[in-house]
Amino acid sequence: MDPATLIGLGLAFGGVFSMMIIEGANPMSVVLPGPLVLVIFGTLGAGLAGSTLKDAIRAFSAIPKAMLAKLPDPGPTIETVVGLADRARREGLLALEDAARDIDDPFLRSGLQAAIDGTDPDDLRTILEDRVATKRASDRVSAKYFTDMGGYAPTVGIIGTVVSLVHVLENLADPSSLGEAIAAAFVATLWGILSANLIWLPFGSRIKRVSDLECARMELTVEGLLAVQAGANPRLVGERLRSLVPAEEPKAEKKVA
Repeated sequence: MDPATLIGLGLAFGGVFSMMIIEGANPMSVVLPGPLVLVIFGTLGAGLAGSTLKDAIRAFSAIPKAMLAKLPDPGPTIETVVGLADRARREGLLALEDAARDIDDPFLRSGLQAAIDGTDPDDLRTILEDRVATKRASDRVSAKYFTDMGGYAPTVGIIGTVVSLVHVLENLADPSSLGEAIAAAFVATLWGILSANLIWLPFGSRIKRVSDLECARMELTVEGLLAVQAGANPRLVGERLRSLVPAEEPKAEKKVA
């Protein structure tokens, strides 16, 4: 699990509340039910209104995976593909039938099975690249859903501010009630901006980043499968795949006899 987002959110909210404590304010002073209800439900409603119910369910379902899932590591994939290339070169492509059933990665397993079944290389590339494109498009929908909510939230907060100010003007004859009403007005704006920049936009960025990493690994798998199908030299296959991995990411080092 990569905890970057959870750590980042903790630091961000910790910074906000620490500033309030340093300034001598009570952090609970910004936890007002009215503004919170408006900003949360108003933003959720605006997001749903601008999308479809299916998109909303898919977007929120993507959060646990994006936050908690283990990030894809290209190293094991490269090792597996190089091993398959070595065996295919020595025993033939049909000898990989048993190995295909033992592969955990469904994308690699289905692609290898298609290659074993004799799918034309051009057709195999098209099929696998279409799967990658479909996944990327689906993940972009989820990421955009939260990005859009990040755009709605500040405006919803401003709506809360206007509503509270109207209430202030209605009670000018009662000075004792003005302070709380004015505070609620500012708190609505605060939560609108805060939720946009510390919740919704980070969620969208995280989903997009995890999707990019997963699609990059799938694209690497496509190149590897096509090399295996073509009977390429395992050592060259390994070098080719490792060259597709950015320098900062782990690279598999596997020697092939």
